[in-house]
Amino acid sequence: MTLDELGTRICIMGPSNSGKSTLAEAIGRARSLEVVHLDQLHHLPHTDWVPRPPDEFAALHDKAITGDRWVIEGNYSRLLPQRLERSTGFLLLDVPTTTSLYRYIRRCWFERDRRGALEGGRDSVKWDMIRHIVVGTRANRIRYRDMIGGISLPKIQIATTGELAAFYRTNALSR
Repeated sequence: MTLDELGTRICIMGPSNSGKSTLAEAIGRARSLEVVHLDQLHHLPHTDWVPRPPDEFAALHDKAITGDRWVIEGNYSRLLPQRLERSTGFLLLDVPTTTSLYRYIRRCWFERDRRGALEGGRDSVKWDMIRHIVVGTRANRIRYRDMIGGISLPKIQIATTGELAAFYRTNALSR
């Protein structure tokens, strides 16, 4: 399956720090799609990742999916049914936990202008996030793998960094 087969409304999901934001930006540039980072809608700007009230986030989410050309990245499974109803394609990133952990540390220490970053925020290494990546995402990974089988949209599952690199090359995407 190629990127073209996913259409013009693409939903990207996967564990924290799996590369969703970077991939969404690359797809958005290559296909002239609006890029929506759900973390930016879910959290208040200029904070240390303070969530918005749930109804406010849901309204922002639902407004974002009304467009005709977008790539949206993030999980927030509570709102997934609306997102899938509007999506034309689905992409699941499922890179190894060690890759996610490495990306988290790298983004906190070395990336000042990270794709998908919270406006006015600064990423910093937090033990809660490390624990979430190492322990908490295990259940999410299993749930996402089970879920993808029930999605009837054109879909792609990427499970290794090698597969991800090949996807970038095959679809002429740049990071």
